[in-house]
Amino acid sequence: MNLRLAAALCAALSLCAVLAVPANFPALGGDARLTLAVFALATCAWIGTPIDDTYIALGAGLALTATGVISSDTLFGTLGEDTVWLLICAFVLAAAVARTGLAGRAAAFLVGGARTVRQLVHLTTAALVVTAFAMPATSGRAALALPVFLALAKVLADRKRLVVMLALLFPTVILLSAVATLIGAGAHLITVSVLWEATGDRIGFTQWLLLGLPLAVASSHLAAETVLLTTTRRADRAGPVRITAEEIQRHSESPVTGPWTQAEKRCALLLATVVALWCSEPLHRVSPAVVALIGAVVASSPALGTVRLKDALKTVPWSLLLFMAATMAMGVALADSGAAGWLVSGLPADVAPAVFLGVVVAVSTAAHLVLQSRSARSSVLVPLVIAAAVGAGVNPVAAALASTAAAGFCHTLPASAKPVTLFSDVPGVPTYTPRDLLRLSAVLAPLTALLVLFFAAAVWPLLGVPVTR
Repeated sequence: MNLRLAAALCAALSLCAVLAVPANFPALGGDARLTLAVFALATCAWIGTPIDDTYIALGAGLALTATGVISSDTLFGTLGEDTVWLLICAFVLAAAVARTGLAGRAAAFLVGGARTVRQLVHLTTAALVVTAFAMPATSGRAALALPVFLALAKVLADRKRLVVMLALLFPTVILLSAVATLIGAGAHLITVSVLWEATGDRIGFTQWLLLGLPLAVASSHLAAETVLLTTTRRADRAGPVRITAEEIQRHSESPVTGPWTQAEKRCALLLATVVALWCSEPLHRVSPAVVALIGAVVASSPALGTVRLKDALKTVPWSLLLFMAATMAMGVALADSGAAGWLVSGLPADVAPAVFLGVVVAVSTAAHLVLQSRSARSSVLVPLVIAAAVGAGVNPVAAALASTAAAGFCHTLPASAKPVTLFSDVPGVPTYTPRDLLRLSAVLAPLTALLVLFFAAAVWPLLGVPVTR
């Protein structure tokens, strides 16, 4: 048994032993005690064991149901949440887009315009931000972008530091730009669900886009400049670059130039229509999940689609969906049993909102060092942040959004996130080392934390989400 597992197990069992004594914490009810025990065991298992995160979450949800803390309807009903359906349909749409050559065409159009290293970096960043609307998971976006990186690496093979810089740029931007849309990460859907269950506040696709897209653009380009400056020298950035469509074509199975195929035209029109309907939800009042379902049906239809439904459904990360459903049920248990409120009841009530948000952002930014799963971080942090925000007089919507946005930073170690792992080991291509990641994180972590704090305190209030209520 390794030291980390032993420490996690001892901590969880010690807490359970303390909670089992009725004389301890007399204000804590039975359901709250059970919830805290299950929550502690699940968190320690996520941190200290190699057991699959979804298996742990399902076990925790089952334990809460079997002990009567939540009903079976609550546990199974989370799979019927519209956010779950939204993610399923978004993956079907993404499979349709991936089947066509739209991604390669977009990459050739954007990156082909670069004439300097800095232009290449920021055009690549802009292209990666746009993919947040077409692919609903960071790992999927990383796989979609890998051929483009390989093409750039071949073109710049004689400039090793630039290749290493690009290898670091791709996962960094993919992770930080996920906050642009509600479907950018499963953690966003967990946050929305927990916020709705705990406070009755619902964040729709349009509101998330309004709040998240400016932060995604700002943080992505800030990170791009940071990667460029920390990974390359002035001499590396001095020479011109020239990326042609033919060089990108060598790593793409579909044409990246020439006339569009009928399938590409239909898919582009469908994607544009779906995104437009998502953004105009306040006008037509149609749920984003219903819009996504219509788009998925059209994208997989025999006459108009570009992918068969059974093939598209194979790309859906069902394990992630089950994890989301189980952690949503855990969030309900934390809120309804009073466990979350009790946990934060000892916090000072007169803390300044700026200090409260600062602590939330700092803890959420550092959480990836303990919990590698982004969704697991949100399932642990968001219920506690919401309960603490209510007690401190801070707007729980602002606090939950700040926590979720800050938790998107996970660049310190190669195992911190799947995109970082994917680009850390590309056969035949020089890439970054753990030392490069640590050097970048030392600069980027405080910068992104301060940027999130700035948006929460100064930008989001202008967009309808005040710091206090």
